[in-house]
Amino acid sequence: MAKFEEVKNGVIFPSGEKNDAFAPYFVGQSYLKTLVADPSLNVGVGNVTFEPGCRNNWHIHHDGFQILLVTGGEGWYQEAGKEAQFLQAGDVIVTRDGVKHWHGATEDSWFEHLAITAGRPEWLEPVSDEHYSNLKK
Repeated sequence: MAKFEEVKNGVIFPSGEKNDAFAPYFVGQSYLKTLVADPSLNVGVGNVTFEPGCRNNWHIHHDGFQILLVTGGEGWYQEAGKEAQFLQAGDVIVTRDGVKHWHGATEDSWFEHLAITAGRPEWLEPVSDEHYSNLKK
């Protein structure tokens, strides 16, 4: 049994439906519940839930930013050229405009965060299985 199984049902906000629209940019299964999608605002807010081992591809936010508020489980965040950071509930990540990065669950835990995002994402290559499996807490 994976750690933090309760995350799959949503810790604070509902986990949402399978994240099929963004599936090409993820390794593994994620779920998305959009919380704010007002076109008059230049920011979106979504609750993203990752099954164990799931992570998104490397990506960059152009003309904007991304703030991650970790609400449950255990995960990873990494910026290009830096060591991966182990994440758990209560952690906050700020990704500035133009920074290449990725985030997702650990191999053995569900993971959930709120993503507050402005700008346009540029999706890049997947995080390789070799790179991911070598991460250490």
